[in-house]
Amino acid sequence: MSKAAQPKREPALAGRNVVLGVTGSIAAYKAADLCSQLVKAGCDVRVVMTADAQKFITPLPFKTLSRHAVVTDLYDEEEGWQPTHIRLADEADVLLIAPATANCLAKLAHGHADDALTCIALALNPKAKLLLAPAMNGKMWLHPATQANVRTLEQRGAEFIGPEAGMLSCGYEGLGRLWDVAGIVSAALKSLR
Repeated sequence: MSKAAQPKREPALAGRNVVLGVTGSIAAYKAADLCSQLVKAGCDVRVVMTADAQKFITPLPFKTLSRHAVVTDLYDEEEGWQPTHIRLADEADVLLIAPATANCLAKLAHGHADDALTCIALALNPKAKLLLAPAMNGKMWLHPATQANVRTLEQRGAEFIGPEAGMLSCGYEGLGRLWDVAGIVSAALKSLR
């Protein structure tokens, strides 16, 4: 991304809390750039990774870029008495899941809470926004089950950023690519203003 395209640090965003959820997609590597751009814009970013996300990228880049410990397990506990997933759910201004897999969308739509990320989503404070940036095979995205989950989540107030059409990592071309990082950053920052 050129310097001209990078988000400017906005004083109004100082202290705004973004919980960035990263799920198990090849697009997970793009979430590191997303984290970096949100921090540069002035957001306080806390990263939560699923076990599947860690198959694609390690927590270390996120820890370095966000300047915070990365939550990788429901039982990752920091100091204090309050469970980390509840504290993050309470403090979040935005929960941005990018990439959001078909599995993640299904869990969110049906209220499953079997890892730190889905527990945060279920306990998310009512004033926070839920932004979802899907990334998956085009047939998975267009499957009636996934589309039903999308409708359910939209009815509950979740906002979708993408996906877009293009060459997919599986070799197919179609709808299912993670939206451009700059577009995701722009949508997230807009939701915080």
